[in-house]
Amino acid sequence: MIFQVRTDNHIENSQELKNEIRDEVDAVLIPRFGEQIRRVEIYLQDTNSGSKEGGLDKRCGVEVHLAGYPAMMAEDRGDTVEQAVSGALGKMLNALTKAIGRLQDRGDTVSMSGEAT
Repeated sequence: MIFQVRTDNHIENSQELKNEIRDEVDAVLIPRFGEQIRRVEIYLQDTNSGSKEGGLDKRCGVEVHLAGYPAMMAEDRGDTVEQAVSGALGKMLNALTKAIGRLQDRGDTVSMSGEAT
């Protein structure tokens, strides 16, 4: 599995951060979809950097590529990077479970455009 973490210039992309996120990905997605996952990309953004606005400050987007299926994306926001990552991974788990279940109900067929048939 290819694993990448991409950040904007307001979040430090350290090896420690990558390891923490990788551990969470392994705990949430691998038990259910481990053999099918080809690539996971995590996008982190500080949405209110330099601003005095309140609200949810960190955004996490998770893109997952499964073998034989179109790529899927989920995102969440939180006060911290950890909250945003956890929320986005939870949403991704739900989306993958729902999408894979639907496709398997249809005979596991996907059109050339990536749309389920």
